[in-house]
Order: sequence, then structure tokens, then C-alpha cells
Amino acid sequence: MDLPDSQLMLKRVVAIKAVVTQRWKDETQQLLQTQISELDGQLQQLEMQGQRAVAEIQKQSLQPPGPQVMQQIESIQMQVNQQKSELLEQKNQALQQLQQVQLLELKQEVSQGQVEGYFSVKLGDNLISKMNVEVLLHDGVVMEIRGNI
Repeated sequence: MDLPDSQLMLKRVVAIKAVVTQRWKDETQQLLQTQISELDGQLQQLEMQGQRAVAEIQKQSLQPPGPQVMQQIESIQMQVNQQKSELLEQKNQALQQLQQVQLLELKQEVSQGQVEGYFSVKLGDNLISKMNVEVLLHDGVVMEIRGNI
């Protein structure tokens, strides 16, 4: 895109907001429930993998296991516990978000994230007002563009 010498193309962050509708609440809750279920599945899989790895090491080692084998088992358990902790933190965040969504009132505006967009400025433009732009969605449909486009 060719711009006159007195214009400049810049990038800005555009805030995306949504009006809370029953449809939005239902879809968001379903999305969070799916995320929680997937995290539960990952937790179960992680637990089984950890148990399998420990059992394999025990099967291959002498009885009673020596200090090196015990160290390997301890290392695996620490890795499993660290990954489990991370997954539980993600699950906890999703549960908190689910609770927050349930408490939202209809017609309330909530942040849906951000996208980047380009805009042109020229001499005399108010850069601050051009940087502050947001898009308002109603069930996924753009209802309003706020700010100086």
C-alpha cells in the first residue's frame, strides 16, 4: 500500500469485547468444561505413565533395589509431580473461570482478548486516540467499533 509522504502505517492492539448473552455463557461454559475434562484425562495419563516407568525400572533392577535405582525412581516421581502440579494449576484456573462466567450478568461487557491491526497516521492526528480502539461483539457479530479508526 503506497502512502503519501506525510502518512505512516503503524500497528496497534485492538481490544475485543463481548456482550454477555445466554448463548455466549453456554458456549463459554461448554468450552471450559471441555478444557477441564481434557486436563483430567492428561492427569490420568500422566499418573499411569509415571507408574509404568517406575514399574519398568523396578522390573529391570535387582531385588532389593540399589541406591541408583531408587534415585531413578525418585527422579521420575519428581518429574511426574511437577507436571501434575502444572496441570492441576491449569485445571484450577479453568474452574475459577467457569465460576466467574456463571456469575456474569446478561448484557455485561467482558474482555475476549486482543488482536493486532494496522492504521495510518498523518500530521495533525491524535495518536493516543487512534491507538485506543475496541471491537464489541454480540454472539460473534461485530456490533460496534469504538475509537478513532
